[in-house]
Amino acid sequence: MGPNGEQVGIVSIHDALKLAQEADLDLVEVAATARPPVCKLMDYGKFKYESAMKAREARKNQAHTIIKEIKLRPKIDPHDYETKKGHVVRFLKAGDKVKVTIMFRGREQSRPELGFRLLQKLAEDVTELGFVESQPKQDGRNMIMVIGPHKKKAEAKAEKAAAKAQRGSEEPSEQEEPSAQEA
Repeated sequence: MGPNGEQVGIVSIHDALKLAQEADLDLVEVAATARPPVCKLMDYGKFKYESAMKAREARKNQAHTIIKEIKLRPKIDPHDYETKKGHVVRFLKAGDKVKVTIMFRGREQSRPELGFRLLQKLAEDVTELGFVESQPKQDGRNMIMVIGPHKKKAEAKAEKAAAKAQRGSEEPSEQEEPSAQEA
């Protein structure tokens, strides 16, 4: 291909190098396995820079899945349970997975059904925001369950940005009205 993307046709290597020197560009092999090999005249430094910028932009917009962890005890107070449930709800709304760990100590280890019931209750309380990704299982002194969000991290991020933009557009109009009344 020529410097403007036009087809040049089958050219010898010597002629192609001469064309590249005249246009002050690089001769880059695009498809080596093709017969004959396909080459392109381009500014290779500019091409590498642009591809690096595209890759950086793609990484910036990429959503990373984060696993948040909440630790509970089998004999948790109802108010403390509500507080911990609020944290789980917040994490799920943000699009993060939540690993819920129940820690058993001493004689509590002989009653794993208490922890199982607590995890079941938590799963039922947050069914509209998430689903049980891995069922509760005993792991030594701990019982672990993972809850995944129904919506993806990117969707949650976009929703949050839209809500923020909505609040931002409402606030100035509210502030203008009182100042107009004062005058």
